[in-house]
Amino acid sequence: MFSGMIFIFTPLFLGYLFVVRNEKRLNLVNRTTSYLIYIILSLMGLSLAALDNLGSNLQLILTYTVTFFVCIGIANLSALPIIDKYLPIQTDSTHKKVPLSQMALESIKLIFVVGGGLFAGLLLPISLGWVDAASEGILIVLLFFIGIQLRNSGLTLKQIILNKQGMVLALVIILTSWLGGVTAAWLLDISIYQGLAMASGFGWYSLSGILMGDAFGPVFGGASFLIELARELVALVMIPMLIRRLPCTAIGYAGATAMDFTLPVIQTTGGVRCVPVAIVSGFILSLLVPVLMLFFVSLVA
Repeated sequence: MFSGMIFIFTPLFLGYLFVVRNEKRLNLVNRTTSYLIYIILSLMGLSLAALDNLGSNLQLILTYTVTFFVCIGIANLSALPIIDKYLPIQTDSTHKKVPLSQMALESIKLIFVVGGGLFAGLLLPISLGWVDAASEGILIVLLFFIGIQLRNSGLTLKQIILNKQGMVLALVIILTSWLGGVTAAWLLDISIYQGLAMASGFGWYSLSGILMGDAFGPVFGGASFLIELARELVALVMIPMLIRRLPCTAIGYAGATAMDFTLPVIQTTGGVRCVPVAIVSGFILSLLVPVLMLFFVSLVA
């Protein structure tokens, strides 16, 4: 049952063993990871094109997306303000405007990559039988580079353990997301383990879409991608609005993206005091996305 998990975790673990001190090499790793994400997301689009009854499947993807997004969002936002009450973060007094359109550009680009793969599969007279095998192979390489990135993120285990707010935020996001995932699974009449796996993306839309697509097919992969992408886009709008009054809520809802993509808007609008909390909570969630997703995938009969 766990052979698939071991097959996936091995490159992640091997990548984590590599310490990269050369900045140019680390930048090369980051660029390579980005390129691999673009490639595998385009393959996801191709796999969507290979679906039978594509119109009805697209409707199913949107149904899954809306149901999971609403259930998980309500669960997250019901609990996060409690942390602001009992473990408040002191933000800086200055407030700067952030070009949200520029921040959202990368997310929009990824949507076009998936869409480009979909249209290419629909329009070009090519066989798509090779797509699944290619996706699995590239996924192994991608996880290896992600392991390198996590090892060289600049955080030690001691720093993670000592940051109470970051740990609490990550724990609350995990538990409330699972609650939302179980609720969505009940509403959609699917396996609870599938619901828990779908709820364990925590905002990492590229990897979660890839893992769910590889495990359960392009319908679940497409829905997972859109769920976590919607979380990030909402977070980009929510952070400047809430971070002055509810910083833990704003940072926590950003999920795994708090340590990278939404970090600039967190730092600019909330100040440097918010940065360590955002990095630690985002790091923990990023580290657990493949672990938890693949664990729940392994439990599905």
